[in-house]
Amino acid sequence: MKFILFDIDGTLIDSGGAGTKSLNLAFEELFSIQDAFQSISMAGKTDVQIIKEGLRKHDISSENGVIPQLCNLYIRHLKQNLVISNGSLKTGIRNALSKLHAHKDVILGLLTGNIEEGARLKLDRFDLNRFFEIGAFGSDHEDRNSLLPVAIHKLEKHRYFKISPEDCIVIGDTPRDVDCTKPYGAFSIAVATGPYSFASLSHAGADLVLKDLADINGILQILISSR
Repeated sequence: MKFILFDIDGTLIDSGGAGTKSLNLAFEELFSIQDAFQSISMAGKTDVQIIKEGLRKHDISSENGVIPQLCNLYIRHLKQNLVISNGSLKTGIRNALSKLHAHKDVILGLLTGNIEEGARLKLDRFDLNRFFEIGAFGSDHEDRNSLLPVAIHKLEKHRYFKISPEDCIVIGDTPRDVDCTKPYGAFSIAVATGPYSFASLSHAGADLVLKDLADINGILQILISSR
């Protein structure tokens, strides 16, 4: 059995900038600072990590409940911006998820830096939530490298099914998605569907680098035989 964990932004979907716009609007609403996250790289980071970087950039304390406030405002703006944004699914995703979800030797999950409510909103925009009962989110831990054990624990809790990290496969579009597998011996698949090139993902040490997830039949053969 394989536990296949997907990143969201850049891997499953392109939100059309709705996430970044919503974070900026949340910051502007609370602190009257426009484009607060300009020049802050967000790819592969958790939402809480990004918010803390924004606060440090503007010399604002992260204490006294500021982060939950920003998260609540972010969610409110995200609900609106996902409706009006020009978002899209990445190549081959719906077919890939349908086939993986139906495979008897596969359990699907999420491993994403998004806080859970934001992740569910983004997936709901494209009717993808039905594929993911289980997930580890940026609201579970600020450090992405700590999320794989969270996902495994949730699988055991909700499915009463134990799985080793070596039978976990993380699919993402950034070097951080690759890095989060290394401490546990999980298998990493990097897809060049986000801001990083095929070459840079190879250099990051992914076990497998793909242009996209269009050839799901070939990918399935690799996944099932990867251990």
